[in-house]
Amino acid sequence: MDHHVIPASSGAAGVGIALVLLRLGLLLATAFLAGTGILRPLVGELPRRLRLTIAVLGGVSATLAAVSAFATDVNVIALIVHLVLALAIPVLIRRPSAGRWAALALAALVVLETSLGRTGVEFAIDTVYVAAAALWFGVTVLSVWVPADQWRQTNFRLGPLSLTLGGLLVVAGTVQLFTSGLGFDRRIYGTLFGLTLLVAAVLPVAAGFFFSRNDPTRAYRFGAVAVAVAFVAWSALAAIPKPPELPVPGVALLADASLGEQRFPVLVSPQRPGKNLVHFPASAGEDLSAGIEGGLVGKAIVRPGAEGTWAEVDLPKGRSDLVISRGEEKTKIEVDAGEEAGLAIEDADAPECASAALGGLIADRREVLTSCPADALSSEDSGSLVKLVEFLAGRKPSALTLVEDSSRRGVAAAKLVRETAARSGLPVQAEAGPNTALVVVSGWAGGYTAMTRAAESQRLKPTHQYGLYLAPWLLNGPIVNSVASSSVPLRFDPREQVAVSFAVAAGNAFGGESPTLGGFRSWLGDQWRSINGDVQIFAAAQVNAMPMYPGEPHAVGMIADRNYAGQWIPDGTIVPVSSVLR
Repeated sequence: MDHHVIPASSGAAGVGIALVLLRLGLLLATAFLAGTGILRPLVGELPRRLRLTIAVLGGVSATLAAVSAFATDVNVIALIVHLVLALAIPVLIRRPSAGRWAALALAALVVLETSLGRTGVEFAIDTVYVAAAALWFGVTVLSVWVPADQWRQTNFRLGPLSLTLGGLLVVAGTVQLFTSGLGFDRRIYGTLFGLTLLVAAVLPVAAGFFFSRNDPTRAYRFGAVAVAVAFVAWSALAAIPKPPELPVPGVALLADASLGEQRFPVLVSPQRPGKNLVHFPASAGEDLSAGIEGGLVGKAIVRPGAEGTWAEVDLPKGRSDLVISRGEEKTKIEVDAGEEAGLAIEDADAPECASAALGGLIADRREVLTSCPADALSSEDSGSLVKLVEFLAGRKPSALTLVEDSSRRGVAAAKLVRETAARSGLPVQAEAGPNTALVVVSGWAGGYTAMTRAAESQRLKPTHQYGLYLAPWLLNGPIVNSVASSSVPLRFDPREQVAVSFAVAAGNAFGGESPTLGGFRSWLGDQWRSINGDVQIFAAAQVNAMPMYPGEPHAVGMIADRNYAGQWIPDGTIVPVSSVLR
């Protein structure tokens, strides 16, 4: 952790709060010290009490910085620079010019460290706010001990400066309010982050009430409390989690839930009145339930072909609280189903539809769900299936065993397979045979059932000796891992950078869950066309089904590491087994 960066959490709650308070005290003392040093040349000889005050500020700043080094990891170089500057300013107090440069360096260090990780407008806002607050504190310290008639005659005027600094604080706070994404919605007054931001933006206005033309130092003395509280609030924002986006009716909701000490993501889809699916990753554990407060509670169960667990919940119209529980532990998530009826989703296709929506959410696109992958057969998948059947015709199985379903996509895909097979003189049947090739064009649930049945049949007797083939949308961990090996026609390589990047993003966003084709397409959006290349047959297999001799080098894509990031097939691998199909 870098010096002065306030952590959002630090283990136990008590330790975390103590560390945050330590950091806030450090920043406040340092801002007072830096501001005083910068403005020191504006006054003449300093009273003994003022010199003592500056020495105390330097000692407090250095001490808190040193203590923070023992409380958490810090940037050693930044810490040393801070200690040297904090102790140098009281020493250089009799040399105003040298002391000013040390104070400017300390102020710059505070700005850089409190703004770490921020760029562009956010960095500029932090710089303005911290600098303006530090100058306000400097005038306050000096005006307390040095009468106004003893300030050196310069073009510098306390009155206009107070209005300028107060205005800068208000403007910076207001800009931060708008750029935070909270706008003026209910999160401003309903969350700790919003209230803290509101204090930082509005409280400096109070300092202006103390302005007086007869005694301009009065603005600083009485307004210092308001500015100090606002500065602390501003500094504390780094330690307060930003509230999630408000739920939007018809847009699948990706939120975080906490039960006990465990935190895990939750997906609610389609977030419309009526039946909704609440999805938890496998890493969230078992025995989870979900339901509307005061309503029926549904237990989260495993669904065929899908990862994690899923609970059915009936959402009422408008806003409500979704209660997630495990035993006696409970937590709430705000949902908003709106007033309009949503998309009618077939129960068997709902997990795939939710997974596709998740891909868009990971890419920060919050779009109303108007269609699901199973609603239609895409032109890309249509072409892939034609290439697959023509490829199989060249291998000359006795027949194709076709598994379909009643979805619009499944019906269209089955018709296309039969027509292409007929042109190639290849019979299509529903029954399995020893010399057949299995082709599955159903949804996830039907695909998982078909593959598990095929695996059992192959264990008992020769069945589908020409292979097991899946439609592209069935490239999903639970489905392909239900058999030792299966093949799928794809227009992209799951081992390439873009595909791996999505797999990593999906795992990070949703508790280690594996990627899906629908989610990948939604994540890419219009960029999907750029990687939508020629069709190749890829084989997916469990790693432990393909042992290697000790010391034998692995082929590309055959790394037998079950834990590396970016895998499309959990505990498995996927490699091309054909050239490009023309």
